Amino acid sequence: MKVNEMRQLSSEELGARVSDWQEELFRAKCTKVIGQLTDTTRIRIMRHQIARAMTIINEMKRNAPDEA
Repeated sequence: MKVNEMRQLSSEELGARVSDWQEELFRAKCTKVIGQLTDTTRIRIMRHQIARAMTIINEMKRNAPDEA
């Protein structure tokens, strides 16, 4: 998913995607340990994608108007 596509989602939707990606990352790490993962670059790509999404979520929180 590209950054522009991530920015169009709400923070709740993006948070749900992050949790899905974290589960997928965990499964990929487990399969790597037992030697069944053939594409090890997928782990790095998922980590970067999670980091991008978390950065966008933090930007949304920082730029949100204060509700006090």
